[in-house]
Amino acid sequence: MAGQSQRLNVVPTVTMLAVVKNRLTGATRGHALLKKKSDALTVQFRQILKKIVSTKESMGTVMKSSAFALTEAKYVAGENIKHIVLENVQSASVRVRSRQENVAGVKLPKFEYFTEGEMTKSDLTGLARGGMQVQGCRVAYVKAIEVLVDLASLQTSFLTLDGAIKTTNRRVNALENVVKPRLENTVVYIKGELDELEREDFFRLKKVQGYKKREIDQKQKESAKKLNFINDVSPKKKSPNLLSGAQKKDEDIIF
Repeated sequence: MAGQSQRLNVVPTVTMLAVVKNRLTGATRGHALLKKKSDALTVQFRQILKKIVSTKESMGTVMKSSAFALTEAKYVAGENIKHIVLENVQSASVRVRSRQENVAGVKLPKFEYFTEGEMTKSDLTGLARGGMQVQGCRVAYVKAIEVLVDLASLQTSFLTLDGAIKTTNRRVNALENVVKPRLENTVVYIKGELDELEREDFFRLKKVQGYKKREIDQKQKESAKKLNFINDVSPKKKSPNLLSGAQKKDEDIIF
């Protein structure tokens, strides 16, 4: 049972041997392609990981500066600056759109930020007090939004690549450790069975030829015995010698 679990349960024929060989060839090619795909995804995975680390490091600095800019704007323009800004804003000026990037057959989501609408509506916000601090706070938070969008795109791609790499590696391991050895053992099994059948056929033919030869020899011996028996039983008649004088004279014929 242990040997049968390491091969396919097939009938050992020439046709099945060709089928299993074709499957083994396909499994070998698939294993090579999946291995290349896994390597490409791993390289991309490491690059994204490096970008995530650098983006998080820069995010700390950006978020610190934006929070400090907000504190400055509130200190100069007052706590009511929030209501003034909300009144002047009709729609979001910074928007995010998504697209997909194909990496070795894996579609990675990418987020991009873009500016839409007029950004001059709030230029006069805080003009009476702290206008420069308000504009600086807006610029700082726009920069923070850009960093956050980049980080979200990188982390989403990171998680997607992680799942794709795990799935690809499972398939590679399954082909390498289960499918290919089972097909190879099946090929060896079919070849061994076909060789055994060929030896059995050769032995059977030799046996049949030996039986036929013995039958022919026996028939020849029986024929020879019958011929000798016939020769021994039949009387041997000597033909008369016309030249010998001891021959009996013919009687005279009287008319």
